[in-house]
Amino acid sequence: MRTPPASAGRAFSRAAAALTVALAAGGAPAFAAPDDVEPPVAVAPPAAKVVADAPPAGPGAPLSLLRQLHERTSEMAVAAMDFVGIRYRRGGESTETGFDCSGFTRHVFAMSLGMMLPRRADEQATAPGFVAVRRDDLQPGDLVFFNTLRRSFSHVGIYIGANRFIHAPRTGASIRTEDMSFAYWAKRYNGARRLTSAAAAAKAFEPPQGIAAGGE
Repeated sequence: MRTPPASAGRAFSRAAAALTVALAAGGAPAFAAPDDVEPPVAVAPPAAKVVADAPPAGPGAPLSLLRQLHERTSEMAVAAMDFVGIRYRRGGESTETGFDCSGFTRHVFAMSLGMMLPRRADEQATAPGFVAVRRDDLQPGDLVFFNTLRRSFSHVGIYIGANRFIHAPRTGASIRTEDMSFAYWAKRYNGARRLTSAAAAAKAFEPPQGIAAGGE
């Protein structure tokens, strides 16, 4: 029996992701928030709310701008599926070398939105232009964070819808999707962050040279 080429499998993954994102985003509002990972509650999204401890989002952007940003982050979640199968590498930031968790999210945001995130996972959790969101408000393109190294926000991935996220997991593994309801991830979930507006996104910064890779 002939084995299909890897490119065909990746195309199927991307098509499946597009369908997942479309289904997840269809009923959602236009906008509102390891290096050592073990092998590893779906909810319908209600009206979006920012969690009580979320930083103020600032002046409201025009609805059309928010809609455009929502569409772009949803497209970014689909585009991230192109990287499924690329190997994990601690400190990696490219398809040639491989990625660690924060290097992967940084690359996808730069490629899809032209936005440079900080290098470390914990820094991405406090990056300008993002607000915290409740788990039952998650939308494709949100950053999701986990405690995998016995410290908060030590691992990061991108939510793609249907209670799943994509990430670079650990040494010896490759970029893949996971179900957030699995006990390992549910127990270690720290929260999520959402990009709020193009103006806020412009505040994202390039960290100084020489910063060590964060998270995994």
